Amino acid sequence: MKKYLDLLKTVLTTGKWQQNRTGIRTISAPGQMLKFDLQEGFPAMTTRKLAVKTGAGELVGFLRAESSAAGFRALGCKVWDQNANENKQWLENPYREGPDHLGDIYGVQWRKWPAYKQIPAANEAQLNDALDRGYEIISERLVDDKIVLILFKEIDQVRECLDKIVYNPEDRRILFHGWNPAVLDQIALPSCHLLYQFHANKELKELSMTLFIRSSDGGLGLPLNVHEAGLLLSLMSHLSGYTPRLLTVMLGDSHIYENQLDMVNEQFNREPYASPRLRISGRVPAFAETGVYQPEWLDLIEPSDFILEDYQHHAPLTAAMAV
Repeated sequence: MKKYLDLLKTVLTTGKWQQNRTGIRTISAPGQMLKFDLQEGFPAMTTRKLAVKTGAGELVGFLRAESSAAGFRALGCKVWDQNANENKQWLENPYREGPDHLGDIYGVQWRKWPAYKQIPAANEAQLNDALDRGYEIISERLVDDKIVLILFKEIDQVRECLDKIVYNPEDRRILFHGWNPAVLDQIALPSCHLLYQFHANKELKELSMTLFIRSSDGGLGLPLNVHEAGLLLSLMSHLSGYTPRLLTVMLGDSHIYENQLDMVNEQFNREPYASPRLRISGRVPAFAETGVYQPEWLDLIEPSDFILEDYQHHAPLTAAMAV
């Protein structure tokens, strides 16, 4: 993970101090990038122990459209506890429904994006097309003396991406995101890692992915984000019959919190170990071996199905998370 350390050094040497909503200053450098080749090893941080079970649990929680910190905890991930129960702004938010509630965060938008259409009742072509696409009529209203129908459906963006990788890999629109402006005022934390785009090479049977992170906590959040992105790319490859290849991470605001500087600087004194390898449990069917497309494993996957092999790391380092 020398690339990760180099990024931290770049932020520290070129960044500028800034205030932010947490009250803890950051040194920030916009427009950074990381790139990893998963055929050279899995991008798990080695200069301190990475919470690999936490990362796997969080990704599985996202894939299950989890909206409660309790649900994440049940999967071995406690990183949402503070945002759910200690964030003053969220505690005072009228949309918060009680302890552990997070609102429709990341995974809800990934797997259950709320989609609405307004179609004039007289426009049969539009209405039939929407119904064919899975929309349902939920209400109607009168607009300028004409009846307008309100239709709704939940869009499973991740499943649509997997379908395209399998059936239409040349498509350059294989992406999903979690930035829904309509619900930003109703959730504990707007998505930081918000846009995922897949790049399928049909001839080489290789799958790459680009991730855009609008706000990247270099000390704590980024290593976990990279880890989970690698897991997701590997899972999508496994279920589509492709080999996972390039993971590119684009960082909008890349920053390091002031209270994490000791942890970051200590890692510069440590020599990175070789990257580990990821293995997905044999109970998860590999499309390349079975020839059978089984997208239902997006829902059936468990944190324990992701197995890091030969993961060597230095001693753990801790720092407080800014909320």
